[in-house]
Amino acid sequence: MLYGKAQPLAWVSDPVNLYFLHVQGSGKVVFEDGQTIIVGYDSSNGRPYRSIGQLLIDEGKISLEEMSMQRIRAYLNQNPGEIQRVLDHNPSYIFFKVTPDGPLGSLNVRLTPGRSVALDRKLFPPAALAFVETKKPLSDNQGQVNSWMDCSRFMLNQDTGGAITGPGRADIFWGSGPYAELAAGHLRHPGRLYFLVLRPDAASP
Repeated sequence: MLYGKAQPLAWVSDPVNLYFLHVQGSGKVVFEDGQTIIVGYDSSNGRPYRSIGQLLIDEGKISLEEMSMQRIRAYLNQNPGEIQRVLDHNPSYIFFKVTPDGPLGSLNVRLTPGRSVALDRKLFPPAALAFVETKKPLSDNQGQVNSWMDCSRFMLNQDTGGAITGPGRADIFWGSGPYAELAAGHLRHPGRLYFLVLRPDAASP
């Protein structure tokens, strides 16, 4: 169906890694010869996102308390016969483009780790300045979460995410590397989101 319409960027050998690339919306693809390309979100097929994590919770395969990206990966790697069925639960498909300077957000500007957030663009003003209060993980020497600490900072609503729909969802861009994967995979905490807006009666005379 895509022949002549979409040029393949790469063939990925691991369907689980490919799935999480779709969920994250950006990442690095390493070829057998060592070459690396950075890809970022370009568009989607318009189908609704359905969480495979929620599917595994509903089926009793993973508990709500232990749910994380890392736990999903471990379950699928331990149960290869389940991979296709579970991944097919989500009909959303993301198309990528090569972004040599790093993942770009809705402003076509490079995202800043820990300072760029994705929200539903139908509800929240793009590129607006926001203040976020939530938690971030602290890791031990083995790269495991051992505690959570308060995280309060200014962020820009500049990231994109097809799975971020509705007023109650937000996704913080953590960048790349071990800590970014740890934070992105485990963070599912409630938080507070404030937008800075100009008061209607504050216009200059």
